[in-house]
Amino acid sequence: MKEKTPPATVRVFIALAPPDEAKAELEHALGPAYGAYPRMRWNRIEDWHITLAFLGELPVSAVPLLRPPLAALAAAREPVELALRGGGHFDERVLWSGIEGDLEALHLLASDVRALVKECGIAFEERVLRPHLTLARTRRSDPACVVEAAAGLEGFSGRRWHSERLHLVGSNQGRGPGPIHYRDIESWAFGGGGS
Repeated sequence: MKEKTPPATVRVFIALAPPDEAKAELEHALGPAYGAYPRMRWNRIEDWHITLAFLGELPVSAVPLLRPPLAALAAAREPVELALRGGGHFDERVLWSGIEGDLEALHLLASDVRALVKECGIAFEERVLRPHLTLARTRRSDPACVVEAAAGLEGFSGRRWHSERLHLVGSNQGRGPGPIHYRDIESWAFGGGGS
């Protein structure tokens, strides 16, 4: 049997993840939308995240360069207090839940993460941070379901929570058909501690 050759690149981003209790609240609020719009490509709940820096396709050899500085950054930082709230959409194609809480600290953390990545010599396209949690996508031919699902989240307000870990995440996006799956490459506790 022929062995699989590991990919030479990996799609990478750095993110925060809501705790299970916060995700369960949002999942409950999405119940009607799951039933009404089964053809939307819903993200797996275990993959829900708030992206701080999207690095794109990187050589696998670049990933180890990020580990020590990200671990040090997390250890030196206090957790950020956040909550999931409401919903919206990008271009009538992407459904998201909004983020509220200490957004100043969230923006500062994202800025520091991005500066650290650049200090590691890793180039990536800077995107404006628009704090959100992506829930689903749909085809351009069916925008009404995203708009209606976002309206259904208008009154949603989740519990406040503290970010527990900084996550370095890899995805299989662009590696064939099927849903996008994410996996932690590594994660580090805020305020001290390891993975």
